[in-house]
Amino acid sequence: MYRVNKPLPPVSRRSVLLGASALAASAIISPAYASVDSFVAGVWKRAKARGVSKRVFDIAMDGFKPSSEVLELSKKQPEFVSTAADYVAKRVTEARMATGKDMRGEWKQTLAAVSERYGVQPEIMLAIWGVETNFGGYMGGNNTIHALASLTYGGYRAEYFGSELITALEILEGGHVRFKNMVGSWAGAMGHPQFMPSSFMRYAVDFKGDGHKDIWGSVPDALASIGNYLKGFGWRAGETWGYEVRLPQDFNYQNVWSGINATLGDWSGVGVIRASGKAFPRASDTAKLYMPMGGNGPVFAVLPNFGVIKRYNNSDSYALAVGHLADRIIGAKGFVSPWPQDTALTKSDREQVQALLLRKGYDVGTPDGVIGPKTRAAVIDWQARSGLLADGHVSGNLLRQLS
Repeated sequence: MYRVNKPLPPVSRRSVLLGASALAASAIISPAYASVDSFVAGVWKRAKARGVSKRVFDIAMDGFKPSSEVLELSKKQPEFVSTAADYVAKRVTEARMATGKDMRGEWKQTLAAVSERYGVQPEIMLAIWGVETNFGGYMGGNNTIHALASLTYGGYRAEYFGSELITALEILEGGHVRFKNMVGSWAGAMGHPQFMPSSFMRYAVDFKGDGHKDIWGSVPDALASIGNYLKGFGWRAGETWGYEVRLPQDFNYQNVWSGINATLGDWSGVGVIRASGKAFPRASDTAKLYMPMGGNGPVFAVLPNFGVIKRYNNSDSYALAVGHLADRIIGAKGFVSPWPQDTALTKSDREQVQALLLRKGYDVGTPDGVIGPKTRAAVIDWQARSGLLADGHVSGNLLRQLS
């Protein structure tokens, strides 16, 4: 999904993760069309062919003026880097945990009914709602139609956003929301769950049964839509997202980076245990290891549902934040292992790591900032020779150690 750029650190649906700071509305737009009128006429032709009425179209496009702010946000996408610790801390706050617990009580019956229908735990739906829009506290300040029209008019991924624009008009035609209430992010992510229009069409649910899939004004519809979305991508009912674990001292960290998927029983057999000291509930569940900040920080055995959460936003840190917030909502404590003091790396920083490894005689290829198997193996070897924990984690600390 596309992220709303506001006080919430939101991120999501559905194709690309975006984010940027608000820019001046006076920025210059370089349109991909000869005029606004010709653009609107072309949109009407497509919308009419898809069954959108002239009445609805005129309401939606009346007075359309391309938004300079939206266009500038599409053009100025800086590289954001943050550690998993920083990412999670900004999203799993005391206030958000408290609100999540309150919402769990307030919407208990609805959550139970949605969970029964879709097989998704209530706390997971609450956590996504919380991370996406702070439980509806901020759903975006842009009219979806005009934001999508601005992106299309300006030529930014015009085919994709143009298709989303027509779909958004179909949603209006269906009577699911009034034009003035169809709000979302600058990139078209809408309502409580921050669905793009195409995701709305596939996964939005009329849980109330009033004929409208109202993800803007109806919490039951929004929660059911989140549940339906996760179910659609293969959520495994009865399974969690993952567990914080401890690794044995002689652990081979290549098992992390190679993405080995094994049963929890098999992981236990090589010394991987839950950080809490408790046994894994089901040894037959399969998991792979996720080590966001190296072997000196929290490490996780993540189950297939972790990957399903990433279908909402393709980011490991996002899935960890959602999973952790869900755990905290139902009363779990914080991480057992403390986060190490470290910094994330930009692409140029990663290139510098590779260049330093080259100077030390490691064949990592041309520095390109992509940490592949050769770079990872070189890091592990250099760490072992240097008396460091040979975990292969590439970060600010490693860059400083190599320098």
